Amino acid sequence: MHSLLIDHLSTAVVQLNNEMKIEYLNPSAEMFLHVSRRRIYGQDLSAAFTEDDESIRALKSAIVSGHPFTKREAKIILTDNRTVFCDYTVTPVMGSINTTESLIIELHARDRVKRISQEDDLIASHETSKELIRGLAHEIKNPLGGIRGAAQLISRAFKDEDLKDYTQVIIEESDRLRDLVDRLLGPRQLPQKKELNIHRVIERVKQLIEVESHGEIVIDRDYDPSIPEMIGDESQLIQALLNVVRNAMQALLSQESNDDRRITLITRTLRQFTIGAKRHRLVCKISIIDNGPGIPDHIMKTLFYPMVSGRADGTGLGLSIAQSSIHQHSGIIECKSRPLCTEFNILIPIETHSVEKEEH
Repeated sequence: MHSLLIDHLSTAVVQLNNEMKIEYLNPSAEMFLHVSRRRIYGQDLSAAFTEDDESIRALKSAIVSGHPFTKREAKIILTDNRTVFCDYTVTPVMGSINTTESLIIELHARDRVKRISQEDDLIASHETSKELIRGLAHEIKNPLGGIRGAAQLISRAFKDEDLKDYTQVIIEESDRLRDLVDRLLGPRQLPQKKELNIHRVIERVKQLIEVESHGEIVIDRDYDPSIPEMIGDESQLIQALLNVVRNAMQALLSQESNDDRRITLITRTLRQFTIGAKRHRLVCKISIIDNGPGIPDHIMKTLFYPMVSGRADGTGLGLSIAQSSIHQHSGIIECKSRPLCTEFNILIPIETHSVEKEEH
């Protein structure tokens, strides 16, 4: 193999000898598999990653037959027990006596592609629901204005105060419905962006949650102090984060049997990271993790839709409004959940320069 050339490939490449021992990894494979090539040379493939028995048999068969093959959506387990999805192609390298000398495995990560596709779907569904709500709001608010105005005119015509009480009910209920529609629409003003410290925003949210939870929830912090100042609307970001963290708080407080109610707030930076259709040089990642009951599977796909809530007394507006606010900062909110670990990740570009993604 021309290892110097392969060292510069972005594709992860692993070479096995005909005894299934690791002979070579390029730097991309080291990064993808999270291993050091110098430490695993001469070891079995399991020193880099493990797969199911059927796939191992297919690799051994390729050595015997000399036939290449490709596997799509393979699930491999790394040495740190993380599961990743990838496509890989296996190419036998034939020796001088027409026998397989080695196998070349080219691995293509699918997790990033799947994440970008999920983000595109999330953004598209959010935009669709927002347009639907705008149309619905227009159809509701127009007759509401007429009903309210008519009730005011009727109220003036009544001399009996008891009858005026009825018209006042109509006016108040009309105002309540108008306010509900306004909340469905989310933030109505454009963000008033200025330079801010994201940790100051998070600390403000932390203080509010500590007061609301009456000390029943432990809030852990794991901040990256190297995150630079960023541009954003501090008020909108506080409200968006508060909606997400409050959601975690309410899920925890609903568990009477949980004696260790805990929320963890983590900040990190991500470099050359794609959000939707744009790749950003630097992105701030804010993780909100709780050890609550988790989010039911039937709610996950519609989690950020308006009026969708897992609680009987919930309005279903908090996460939808939070997503709208983060979208106005060119970011996105993602979620993954299982019992005892629900994680919301808020991703916001730190700089405004971005380039269109060239590929999925």
